Amino acid sequence: MTPADLADLLRGTAAKVLVERGLDPALLPDEVTVERPRNPEHGDYATNLAMRVGKPAGVAPRDLASWLAEALSAADGVASAEVAGPGFLNIRLAASAQGAILEQVLAAGSGYGTAQALAGTRINLEFVSANPTGPVHLGGTRWAAVGDALGRILAAQGADVTREYYFNDNGAQIDRFAQSLVAAATGAPTPENGYAGAYIGEIAAQITAAHPGAAELPERERLELFRREGVELMFAQIRQALHDFGTDFDVYFNESSLFASGAVERAVNTLKNSGDLYEKDGAWWIASSAYGDDQDRVVIKSDGNSAYIAGDIAYFQDKRARGFDLCIYMLGADHHGYIGRLKAAAAAFGDDPATVEVLIGQMVNLVRDGQAVKMSKRAGTVVTLDDLVEAIGVDAARYSLVRSSVNSSIDIDLNLWTSQSAENPVYYVQYAHARTASIGRNAAEFGFAEVTPDLALLTADEEGELIRTIGEYPRVLGSAAGLREPHRVARYLEELAGAYHRFQTNKNLRVLPLGDEPVSPTNAARLVLVNATRQVLANGLGLLGVTAPERM
Repeated sequence: MTPADLADLLRGTAAKVLVERGLDPALLPDEVTVERPRNPEHGDYATNLAMRVGKPAGVAPRDLASWLAEALSAADGVASAEVAGPGFLNIRLAASAQGAILEQVLAAGSGYGTAQALAGTRINLEFVSANPTGPVHLGGTRWAAVGDALGRILAAQGADVTREYYFNDNGAQIDRFAQSLVAAATGAPTPENGYAGAYIGEIAAQITAAHPGAAELPERERLELFRREGVELMFAQIRQALHDFGTDFDVYFNESSLFASGAVERAVNTLKNSGDLYEKDGAWWIASSAYGDDQDRVVIKSDGNSAYIAGDIAYFQDKRARGFDLCIYMLGADHHGYIGRLKAAAAAFGDDPATVEVLIGQMVNLVRDGQAVKMSKRAGTVVTLDDLVEAIGVDAARYSLVRSSVNSSIDIDLNLWTSQSAENPVYYVQYAHARTASIGRNAAEFGFAEVTPDLALLTADEEGELIRTIGEYPRVLGSAAGLREPHRVARYLEELAGAYHRFQTNKNLRVLPLGDEPVSPTNAARLVLVNATRQVLANGLGLLGVTAPERM
């Protein structure tokens, strides 16, 4: 019996009890909360249902809890139900009911934990979107890991997810990039506010090798060549680095296409016609403050050029035209202002601002021996995706970036994340999976297939804890998707790995028989428990884009 099954049982039982007592079952909440108590001595699960319903029903919560306890104790799969405190209900499940969770896991396999809560919802998930003027830095790398994991988690809840990279190939930063390449090719100093780092020289050399005499072309023609070729080469490197990191996109959207196609002009005209764009001081402003933004924003500057928000407005309209129900933007720590302006743009077009969600990611720092690691081999001034992967590997890099809330800054200790110890979270989780796989391989040498497992024999505290932790997985996935918080999956996996390690280290709970001992129904039941643990660990690691090794 999973927590969801128990919640359904509780609601059904409570409805019956209320009717029997002449009370209105409509007072019951749509969702019944079932939680694992911090102290295992209090039971397997606890609920505050009686406290939520008692007062509205005109009944003392303890009285309602006692009626529920009596009815629940007679239900199949419930060993006991006891009233605690002002009206809490502590519930213990029968071992056979808990064992049914393991059967569900093995029957569902890689699909265990998935749901259809978001079925029919088309989501555009835009993340990374780094300017093609240099390698992906640590902030973008964080989004590469978190965004990819979030996309997998949303899809696991039934959503139709399109992963999109907004290719910022328009504007002043591209001009400075091209000028920096020309300077490198001609031996001139890097221009003011230009880009430095070894990668600039490398790309400039590639262009001159492919186009002999490029450095001697007329200035305008030369700049356009280095701009076009440089952006293409830089973005190819970005795409390859992300692919090697395990992050691929369904759509690469060019910002420049919005201007070339007239989409920006059409969006601006739409807002002018609706009165949401007004002229002041020679510029055109969107009245975003009328829709909750902290101020109005310039869309067309007084010199007639488009401000950056002009492309953003057209881009949102393009996403909606493509049929997306929800547009999620994953932006850096310096983009808080985009929350209000994007939601205001949605409202100005007549959309519900809730169709826009903006997630802001905080900074990432590398630390070694207690000291910050600041310099990159190729970028010169920033640490890049490639630097992080070279230092700790793809799995550790992805896991280290995903396991913390994006609302908090993180320090990645290179010594910790390369260690093979329980202190290294990804090693701890992967090692648990490898141990389960090892037991599965060794079990093949025994006659397990000839013995029927009796899951009701899994009565030890460590076994019960492990089963209940496995049962929490679907709810964790639902929360991670609903709150857009992939770190919940990582933290859960560490909890599951801990429960497994405690089970495995209890020498009285052997899975494999000793010596010539025959395989017993208890041995067979424990192997089921191990196999279910392995399946859930693999499922969770897969959603994070981290491998589940069979050997370590």
